[in-house]
Amino acid sequence: MSITVKDVAKKAGVATSTVSRVINDHPSISEETKRKVRKVMEELGYVPNVAARNLGKQQASSIGVILPPLNSKERLGNPFYLETIEAINEEASLFQMSVAVASAPNFETLLKNVKRMHLQKQIDGFILTYSDNHDPVIDYLYANKIAFTLIGQPYMHEEKIVFVDNDNQLLGKQATEFLIQRGHQRILFATNTTRENLYFERYFGYQKALMMAGLTTYPAVKFEEPTDFIDFEEILHKIKPTALVVIDDLFAMRIMQLATMYGYRVPEDLSVISFNNSIFSTLTHPYITSIDVDVARLGKLATQKLMDQINHQLTDGIKVIVPHKLIIRETVIENEETN
Repeated sequence: MSITVKDVAKKAGVATSTVSRVINDHPSISEETKRKVRKVMEELGYVPNVAARNLGKQQASSIGVILPPLNSKERLGNPFYLETIEAINEEASLFQMSVAVASAPNFETLLKNVKRMHLQKQIDGFILTYSDNHDPVIDYLYANKIAFTLIGQPYMHEEKIVFVDNDNQLLGKQATEFLIQRGHQRILFATNTTRENLYFERYFGYQKALMMAGLTTYPAVKFEEPTDFIDFEEILHKIKPTALVVIDDLFAMRIMQLATMYGYRVPEDLSVISFNNSIFSTLTHPYITSIDVDVARLGKLATQKLMDQINHQLTDGIKVIVPHKLIIRETVIENEETN
């Protein structure tokens, strides 16, 4: 026996027309009523006739999630993107929306994929999971007035783009301050990306914390070419840092392996702090001290703001900041040199 709109309406104690409006996410229905009806739909296992719904609304009932070019093992293995997709998918299901993923090894192919999804009317709107300063995809979305939400901070048109982000400059500042408070003075910033906005913001925060403490700031240690990994040993020998701020947990694991190979112990010789608080932070000992960016909330809010655009409830740019939290583990200790 199949579940009907009438069954849902009866159990929820509302009119069948109300259930239909909830299915179509009509703005005339309160959020409280929508939540109640959607909960009943889930309990009864009711699945709306998506084809009929789409015909009436002229919508695809699908969200496109755009990943950055997956051109390295770090990018392919970074759990941030999988966790983000999971959060988006979970929130999208509450709106009876499906999720499609756009990915490619380079920007040229990625743009082609996004164009095809849009022109074939497969997608009602997009969520960009990154912010790159040479990204043709965001230029295409913006120029064609396509509904999209950015997870990250845009490089241009900040006042017109809907974006959800952490305060990455504050993250970089607080991570560095945590090291300074524990007596560290020679602190380096290590990264394997220099195009994404989160790198600039976190590095600015690192610089700000050191400048405010009257300590030396150093150029970011960038790992983009194979020789950079070899040069890292010379940098460690020359500067003799006691601590590192690393762009994310996955790369922090790589840096810790390198440091060990070069004869440095973590945390005895080098303290390490990173960002994201992903599964990699507790895969091997020592567990990594990391700042949790609340990926689930980033994905959830990005989806909600995209739906607001799709349903014409949001027409102007808006900035939503998600709080973060420091998770103290084993890779940061007091620097005995200054004690």
